[in-house]
Amino acid sequence: MMAGRGAESLLLLFLFLIEASARIHRLTLKGDTRSRIHLNTFGFYTNGTLEVNLTSLQLRKDIDRDKITMGFSLSKTKTDGVVAYTVDDSDKCLLDKYNVSFGESLTLFIFDLKQNKVFMQKQGQQKKLSISGPDYRKNSEAKDAANVKKDNSQTKAKEPKGDDQKEKDNKSGTKTRKKREAPQSQSKDAAKGQVEPVKEKKKAEVDQEVFELKNVKGIYNFNFFVKIVSPAEEGLYTLSFHNCHKAASGKKNDFAFDMTIEITARNPRNYLSAGEIPLPLLYLVMSGFFFVAALFWVSLLLKHRSSVFKIHWLMAALAFTKSVSILFHAINYYFIAVKGSAIEGWAVMYYITHLLKGALLFITLALIGTGWAFVKYILSDKDKKIFMIVIPLQVLANTAYIIIESTEEGTSEYALWKEILFLVDLICCGAILFPVVWSIRHLQEASSTDGKAAMNLAKLKLFRHFYVMIVCYIYFTRIIAILLKFTVPFQWQWMYNFLVEVSTLVFFVLTGYKFRPASNNPYLQLPQDEEDVTMDEVLTGSGLLASVTRVKKSNHEREQIRDSSV
Repeated sequence: MMAGRGAESLLLLFLFLIEASARIHRLTLKGDTRSRIHLNTFGFYTNGTLEVNLTSLQLRKDIDRDKITMGFSLSKTKTDGVVAYTVDDSDKCLLDKYNVSFGESLTLFIFDLKQNKVFMQKQGQQKKLSISGPDYRKNSEAKDAANVKKDNSQTKAKEPKGDDQKEKDNKSGTKTRKKREAPQSQSKDAAKGQVEPVKEKKKAEVDQEVFELKNVKGIYNFNFFVKIVSPAEEGLYTLSFHNCHKAASGKKNDFAFDMTIEITARNPRNYLSAGEIPLPLLYLVMSGFFFVAALFWVSLLLKHRSSVFKIHWLMAALAFTKSVSILFHAINYYFIAVKGSAIEGWAVMYYITHLLKGALLFITLALIGTGWAFVKYILSDKDKKIFMIVIPLQVLANTAYIIIESTEEGTSEYALWKEILFLVDLICCGAILFPVVWSIRHLQEASSTDGKAAMNLAKLKLFRHFYVMIVCYIYFTRIIAILLKFTVPFQWQWMYNFLVEVSTLVFFVLTGYKFRPASNNPYLQLPQDEEDVTMDEVLTGSGLLASVTRVKKSNHEREQIRDSSV
């Protein structure tokens, strides 16, 4: 009963969290006091669009509106792979620090809560962005209707005309020519001293525009629409909300506000960011590779049943779970790409299999590291403590990952769980190395005291190889791959996921090769009688001969060989 209730509560938690897992974002904040709220980061191609609808903004305290500076910032990365303006300036707010003269690739929407206006400033390359203010949908519909009327009039103009209609056109043509001559003469007169003010006005309209900020009983709402119109504007954009207020006491942001905002970011064909578009196909292909590897491993176990241990079947379960997990991940990304939000059932299945995969991975690595079933058959108290620490931490790390995937970036919980995931993951990766170090130490002591020094030395060397493999895998997936993610162009950020999955597959294959069930594998050699076989030397001249041993036969065996030869 308790297990059933736990499963039901876990399922309800997943269903609750999955509502936020989408590229059509809806964020609700209550009593927030942060000075900068990171709302979304998205990689846009040409004709990509960003739709922002601030449905509700309400201040919790009635204070002087002149002392409040609030608004949005849309920043483009200076380089292709690093997010711009990720570090907050504690002295000045971004809305106050930057202005048109700086020439940064930045668009600011500064709220004037007293006059109910929004001042939009486009700087640098973002001057070319197509940005529409409130009621952009009505304006676009009006433009479409005007274009339809224009097309109809053009088609009518192309129809053959009669003699009477031609005479009317000739008369109207003379009138239009006269009208055209008048503006030309006026423009010549204006060229003497009236053109400069017109240019300044156009420049001001390009650099800064003023929109209406609707205010209904103290609740503000505003919306705008951004379109990437050319390849020059393609890139990684970050949308943030800023709350810049400093009271007379000197305390910053001593008042709270409530906000509800809807954000829809999409590229021409789907709702995925530029660096995420290949992910559905990538995860689908990698799922096939892991499934084939799991089938091959099972066939190997069935072929060598006499040398199979229980941990071999645990490794097979890990490979199948990994394959199913990333398959659900691919399906989840596919529905996000098509509909802008995940399907609850597929997302829940991915979260469950991801949680099981993480637990199985660290259990398997810990069992191998302790030498269970290969060196010893009983876990010591020290080994059990490692399991009691690492496994719950790994479950917590995977839970934090699920919450991060299902939570909007703008929430305060998002940053908290991201820090928890980073810390717990590092602790788990460090703790999983201790069992391997203990096994190496155990084999070193046994090689100096036990008569079978060669066998222990062979196992010792292989355990050292396994230790190096784990360290390389952890460093590559936690450090090197993440550094590559922040240095490659925005459209190549999927390479991080590719490198992580490929390195995981390589790690699984190498571990399976070292622990393959075979009679000549030094890991799996059973203790033998000293009277029958004495192993006194390990050939370690090259990597190919790492597991080759030289065997000296006993006197009894030599006599049997002589008798048979006679």
